Amino acid sequence: MEQVFAYNLLQQFTLHTFLAMGCPEADAQLATNVLLSADLRGIDSHGIARLSGYWRLYEAGRINPTPNVRVVHETPSTAVIDGDKGLGLVVAPKAMQVAIDKATNVGSGWVSVKNSNHFGIAGYHAMMALQHDMIGWAMTNASALVTPTFSKEKMLGTNPICVAIPAGEQPAFVADFATTTAANGKLEILQRKNAEAPLGWVQDADGEPTTDANALKKGGALLPLGGDREHGSHKGYALGSIVDIFSAVLSGASYGPWAPPFPAYVPMPDNMPGEGLGHFLGAMRIDGFRPADEFKQHMDNWITRFKNAVPSNPAQPVLVPGDPEREMEAIRATQGIPLVEAVVQDLAALSSKTGVAFPA
Repeated sequence: MEQVFAYNLLQQFTLHTFLAMGCPEADAQLATNVLLSADLRGIDSHGIARLSGYWRLYEAGRINPTPNVRVVHETPSTAVIDGDKGLGLVVAPKAMQVAIDKATNVGSGWVSVKNSNHFGIAGYHAMMALQHDMIGWAMTNASALVTPTFSKEKMLGTNPICVAIPAGEQPAFVADFATTTAANGKLEILQRKNAEAPLGWVQDADGEPTTDANALKKGGALLPLGGDREHGSHKGYALGSIVDIFSAVLSGASYGPWAPPFPAYVPMPDNMPGEGLGHFLGAMRIDGFRPADEFKQHMDNWITRFKNAVPSNPAQPVLVPGDPEREMEAIRATQGIPLVEAVVQDLAALSSKTGVAFPA
């Protein structure tokens, strides 16, 4: 069962929740925009359903609502930013702006972030570059829920990657994906619906394939993109590792099995080698390679040709990365955002805790 809520009602609830946390108004507005962009784009696992999780992290002292987000090391094209335990929803866009500013000056900008928290969807941050005729990159490490190929020990997060590339008349190419077969948030959605997980998403505590959506709660783990070695899980494992290294080893954040867990009730790992979660943001000026208008004309041609590829099923046209999210955003911006009953109840409970009225 689902209820549909107008965007502006959820926006006001989210904004005032972040204000109740103690965030400055500008930061609260930014965090709200980032969080709800996930719901608009149909990525329900990373939207308002996470709001109570952020609040619990704040209550546990793991989120600083008034961080001093600052550059602690830089060159003309690179920087390391200390997020001061701030909301990743605030820290990552600020870091991306640093990358964009550096790209404006010297052609490209690359920023690695430490001491941050969960940053929502990678797409929001990467897409910031589009309006500047730049290619945007965004990635982050996350709680260790994923096994390396051939292991049953959780060592990596879902570690998403997004690359956003502008076009001319066509919508931008936006590839935003976890390096696991499925994001943990999608498992949480299945749990709320009492549904099974597709085979290849998770394994049980013994390392065996399972369709139990609650497998992680029973000692199981998410699987790298590909699911198993025969279907290329070593490639998903490699991609997740690259994200972990760029985001955390490079910045001084905690990495691998030491990455801070998102659930506030999960104890922090012992002997953490760094500070908080890490992100990696990048911006590349197109005219550092060829004239932007010329490039975007050819991107239009690329996108048009791929959309016109002969479909294997006439009922399902070929899509370009970013199409489903863009189409969903157009629908939900006017028709509202659906929330499953478990999320509605969770937000109502959060409302009673914060005193911010929930539009139920």
